[in-house]
Amino acid sequence: MTPRGSTRLKIWLVVVGVFVLGCATGVALDSLYRLRAGGNDRHERGGRRGDVFEKMKSNLNLTDQQGTEIRAIIEQSREEYRALRNETSPRFDEVRMRARARIRALLNPEQQQRFDAETAERDARRGEGRRRER
Repeated sequence: MTPRGSTRLKIWLVVVGVFVLGCATGVALDSLYRLRAGGNDRHERGGRRGDVFEKMKSNLNLTDQQGTEIRAIIEQSREEYRALRNETSPRFDEVRMRARARIRALLNPEQQQRFDAETAERDARRGEGRRRER
């Protein structure tokens, strides 16, 4: 191999090495960002689902019966969301409001107040996220 060919090979190896390191760094930083952001990616919510229910159960002091029924409502709503993803114009708000009404009906007045406050806070955060995306 000529000295010129050897130099070109070295340059290409350096370029490929920098590219590979850049990709690895990008993947690592993306993973770190997602961990710090709390896994807001829709595909990562699987780990969060139980956390949301457990937080609701603890904050509202749900009875075992309420917990069982609310968990069933949440799972049914999840199935409806999955079905809506295949439609051209999703009706996610309709499903969310129907599930909230069913959950609220199971709660006592004190629990309803806390549930309403938490859902209002969640809606406010959701609204802020939508405004930022635009």
